[in-house]
Amino acid sequence: MDTKQQIVKKVKYVPEIKGVYRSNYIELPSCISEASGIRIFGKRIKSVLFSTDVAIIRNTNADSVIAVYPFTPQLLITQALMLASDVPVFCGVGGGHTTGKRSINIAIHAEFQGAIGVVVNSPTPNELVTELKNAVDIPVVVTVVSEKEDIEGRIEAGASILNVSGAANTPKIVRRIREISKTIPIIATGGNSEKSILTTIEAGANAITYTPPSTAEIFSDTMKKYRNRF
Repeated sequence: MDTKQQIVKKVKYVPEIKGVYRSNYIELPSCISEASGIRIFGKRIKSVLFSTDVAIIRNTNADSVIAVYPFTPQLLITQALMLASDVPVFCGVGGGHTTGKRSINIAIHAEFQGAIGVVVNSPTPNELVTELKNAVDIPVVVTVVSEKEDIEGRIEAGASILNVSGAANTPKIVRRIREISKTIPIIATGGNSEKSILTTIEAGANAITYTPPSTAEIFSDTMKKYRNRF
């Protein structure tokens, strides 16, 4: 008999405990576990929830949270996210409209409050990436939205992690990065289907960002159930 046929794949039993009041939470696709993960300060991160909604952040099984938003970063928002989350948080510190010394100050403040990393937008100049790298002792995560970007320059400037957000082009961008560097950690959007997530992982992503349904969408389903009682 072939040796390979003699090998029996063992499926690990994972005990699970749920409470009465916390049994309803946002569960990320299990296929994300196929990613290698990124080990940061001893914590292995495979799944990253993209949200700034503290109610959602508090009720998810994601390994971490990436909190970026289309407004000027505010220290009060960072503080609220840190207080609400029971998993590591990557905090947005600008890089586009908000840049320079202001972004550096926000990054330092985020580190002091316990952020596991700071995230800058795609327009961020490489000089600012280097300044941030020298100012904080947590990973500087640089967002990449196109394979045409100066990826080599980002890595040379000191980017700790590349955060790929290219919609349907994400796997293509990830493959391009892997042509340049086999070792740079990559977080990438995986979409909402198992196929798209696995495609992104196969392209070379180490961790997957997942966008959850909004609170309004979730509550809409709950309200329908309540109405059907009558």
